[in-house]
This record gives sequence, structure tokens and C-alpha cells, in this order.
Amino acid sequence: MTQTDEMSLDAWGEPRSKTVSWYDPQRTAAASVGLSGIEFMKAIADGRLAPPPIAQLMGFRIRDVEPGRVVFEGTPDESVYNPIGVVHGGLVCTLADSVIGCAVHTTLDSGIAYTSIDIAVNYLRPVTVTSGTLVATGTVIKPGRRIATGEAQIVDGNGRLVASATGNCFVFSLEGQG
Repeated sequence: MTQTDEMSLDAWGEPRSKTVSWYDPQRTAAASVGLSGIEFMKAIADGRLAPPPIAQLMGFRIRDVEPGRVVFEGTPDESVYNPIGVVHGGLVCTLADSVIGCAVHTTLDSGIAYTSIDIAVNYLRPVTVTSGTLVATGTVIKPGRRIATGEAQIVDGNGRLVASATGNCFVFSLEGQG
């Protein structure tokens, strides 16, 4: 019998929980009609439009928006830990994908959208709750009418680079979508 066979759930203490709330994403999408990508991102940043559910779920906030560049921040908690006791790489990857995509979005005209094609993430140091607030900067490397390329840099609360990424987005018209 192993040590884990002998342990019961009681040995782990009381379960922890958190409540996640979000706004109807279809209402935000409908309100974006007629806005350029930069106008849309600024409307979310200043609270005129609700943030997307993924931002609510993972605790991301927009800190800065300008054409071709966005900055998000978020402070991970234990609810996003993996089994070895560090923040799951999926949170860091999602943060990188989000800032790359949103940076691309700031370069798009009204009626034009994007979706991620791929992402390559380099994890450079572990992230834990003691890492503090993560700050992710997404920058467009190459805008495009069909494919746009961006990069992300994510630093911890001490300004240390914890991950970098590059990604491509497919750019398409919303006409006839929905």
C-alpha cells in the first residue's frame, strides 16, 4: 500500500472555491458592430463594453491599448495550479494568445475579425502565486489582410521575463457570419 492509498480526502483539508461571473459575450459582440478593432478594444478597456468571458475566468484585465499593441495584467491564484504546484502553462499560453490576438485586433477595420492559427510559447521560468501580477505585452510584428503575426512578452511582478511567444492569426470578414 502506498502513502496515497492510505490518505483520505480529509487529509487534504477543506476544498477551496471561487465564483466566476461573466457577461453575455453575444451582447458585447453585437455592440462592437461598426467599431474598428482599436475602438472595440478601447471600449472594453475603459468599461464601455463588457470584457470577454475568458478574461473574467482567468482574471485578465486590459492595462493599455494602442494600435498594434496591447498590455494585459493578471494575478494568478492557486486555482490555476497544476499537480506539481506551479501555475499551469495553459494560463500563460492563454494570456500570450490573448495579447497577440488583441494586438492584431487593434489593426483591423470595422467588420474584420481574426482567429488564432498557431502559437509557439517559450516558458522561461515557473510562475507561482509569489510571482505577483503578470504583465503581458502583445505586439503586431506583421499586420496582414489574411495572416497577421504577433509576439508576446510576459513578465512577473519583479519584471522578470517568464514567457515569450509568437503567433499567427487568420484575418477574415464578418460579412455573412453568424
